[in-house]
Amino acid sequence: MLCVDAESDGQRIDNFLLRHLKGVPRSHLYRVMRRGEVRVNKGRVKASHRLRTGDLVRIPPVRTALAETPVRVPASRLAPLAEAVLYEDERLLVIDKPAGLAVHGGSGLSYGLIESLRELRPGRELELVHRLDRDTSGCLVISKRRSALRELHELIREGGMDKRYLALIVGELERAKVNVDAPLKKNLLQGGERMVQVDQDDGKPARTVFRRLGRFRAESGVLTLVEAELITGRTHQIRVHAAHLGTPLAGDPKYGDEGANRALKTQGLSRLFLHASALSFQLPSADRPNRVEAPLPDDLERFLSALEPAA
Repeated sequence: MLCVDAESDGQRIDNFLLRHLKGVPRSHLYRVMRRGEVRVNKGRVKASHRLRTGDLVRIPPVRTALAETPVRVPASRLAPLAEAVLYEDERLLVIDKPAGLAVHGGSGLSYGLIESLRELRPGRELELVHRLDRDTSGCLVISKRRSALRELHELIREGGMDKRYLALIVGELERAKVNVDAPLKKNLLQGGERMVQVDQDDGKPARTVFRRLGRFRAESGVLTLVEAELITGRTHQIRVHAAHLGTPLAGDPKYGDEGANRALKTQGLSRLFLHASALSFQLPSADRPNRVEAPLPDDLERFLSALEPAA
C-alpha cells in the first residue's frame, strides 16, 4: 500500500505506477489494472484516473524485468541539446527540439529527447509537459518539478497555453485567415503506424486557425507560408487539418502530396516543414507571463529564402 504525497497529486495512476515499478513492462501494468488488481481507496480505477494527496494505492505483487544495460545516448546527440535551451527557471525549461528526434524512446527507438535530457542532467525529475511529432522542430516544455507539471497540464486543459507554428502548405490558403473546426479520430493501421483522420461522428473536437504569412512559387506550384494556432492539441492536428483543406504540409510523408514532395526534395526540402515557433503561458504561481520563441531552423530558412515570392 502506498499513500499518495503532495508531489504526486494530480498524476495519472498509470504514470504513478511506472514511476514506482521500475522495470515492469508498460503492457503488464495496463493488464493488471484492467484485471482490477490495482486499487485506489479500495476501488477499481482506469489508467487515466488522477490521484489526489492522501489516496491509498494498492499495488499487487508483480515481476520486474531483468535489469537492462542503460541506454547511452551518443555524445553527438547530447551536445546540441545542451545548447538548445530557449528558457529556464527553477521549475521548467523550454527546449528547441531538433527535427528527427522523437520526444521519447519506444516503438523501436532506444532513446528520445527526454532520455537524452535525463542523461545530461542526472538526478533531475524531468518530465515531458506535451509532445511534438518526431519530424517537427521547435518549442517543447519540460517540467523540473512535479508541481509544475500539474500546473502546466491544468493550464493546457483550460486552453491557457498559446501554441503557434510555422508551416508551409502546398497550394493557396483560400483566405488570409481560415478557421478549421473538424473532429479528429486516431486509428492504428497494420504495422502499428498511427494515422489520424477527420471523423464528424466519432472524432474528438479539434480546432486550428491558419493565417497566411506569404506566398511563393515552386516547381510544384504555389506554396503558402502560414502561422497555425492550435486551439486544441490533438495528435497530428495541424497536418490533418491542412490536408483536410486540400493544402497539405510541404514534405509531409504521411498526409502530404507525394508528387509535390518529390519535386520539393529536388529543391532542397528534405523534411516536414512544420516548426513550433512560439509558446505563451502564465502559471498561477508566476508573477508574469512567459513568451518563448524558437527561430526557424537553418535548413527550413535556407529553403524558404531560395523560393521566389509570388505576387
